[in-house]
Amino acid sequence: MTAITRVLVVDDHPMVAEGIQSILEGYEDIEVVAAAAGGRDAITRAEDLLPDVILMDLNMPDVGGLSATEIILERCPDIRVLILSMHDSPEYISAALSHGAVGYVLKDVQPEEIKTAIDAVMRGEQYLCTGAAGSLAPSSGTSREALTGREQTILLELAQGKSNKEVAIALDISVRTVETHRKNIKRKLGISSTAGLTRYALEHGVLQGTGRGI
Repeated sequence: MTAITRVLVVDDHPMVAEGIQSILEGYEDIEVVAAAAGGRDAITRAEDLLPDVILMDLNMPDVGGLSATEIILERCPDIRVLILSMHDSPEYISAALSHGAVGYVLKDVQPEEIKTAIDAVMRGEQYLCTGAAGSLAPSSGTSREALTGREQTILLELAQGKSNKEVAIALDISVRTVETHRKNIKRKLGISSTAGLTRYALEHGVLQGTGRGI
């Protein structure tokens, strides 16, 4: 008997979630156990249903995909999280992998590649679609100390104009922790102002589509 892979689909766009579900239901060895419309719902359903794989969007209105991934893997470490996003910037992809995702697939891939990605992560492999892998290719630019996954998440929040207190509430951490991360981010990037952080985020695609449900 063929083993069934149980999948949870997470996307705040109902039509996107339904489209992904329709694609996956065409495979006999995949069962879509549920669809969640946001990170908070994803966390709850992941704990209740314990799917094998979660297809996770990044930008959602309540809890973002990165934070949801981190929380889910802390509570359910055997689940494999596969990011399915339209963002192809290296910052997004690196942040996703740093938060524990085992794969990254762009939403414009051919439908069958989603199945290929699921099969790969179920074999214990990491999977990056061609577009994502290309974005992570080494560049010839000046190297600088890399941001951690948590620092990249905080950069995203700060670049949206949020105060330290607002970031602390959104990520459920202390204001002091946010301040420490903020100093480290500025040091690593060689940036001295909040405006500079926002400009960096814009230039590197970190803010692309943020807050617009993409």
